[in-house]
Amino acid sequence: MTRKVVELLASHGIQPSAHRVAVAQYVLTTDEHPSADRVWSRVRERFPMISRATVYNALNLFVEKNLLCELHLAPDSVVFDPNMGRHHHVIDDESGRIYDLPWDQVQVRNIGTINDFEIRDYQVVMHGRRKARKRS
Repeated sequence: MTRKVVELLASHGIQPSAHRVAVAQYVLTTDEHPSADRVWSRVRERFPMISRATVYNALNLFVEKNLLCELHLAPDSVVFDPNMGRHHHVIDDESGRIYDLPWDQVQVRNIGTINDFEIRDYQVVMHGRRKARKRS
């Protein structure tokens, strides 16, 4: 996996330093939408000497180079999403976990009727609770 991460970083014009590779190995392969502190915590498990500033700098670079999307889904909360394709999100109110929803699973109507705006893109963020699974 390390070779693929190195190649991916290089293909986006990023010098693949050991720190950047360590951050990328986690954040580009997780199905979570981690905060910068969560990324730092996870990466430190395998790379204990990495600083918080280094992680923040790597994440900001990955966003700048279109490897990650920075999401502001709640006040004072930034999370990172490795899924760069068009999709929506649902947030589980109990666990706080953020799930991706396929773009075509949600229909939005009347986008063209929003006064004084030319809409270039949109994203739907829903909140809810997972249903209890039925036992068979």
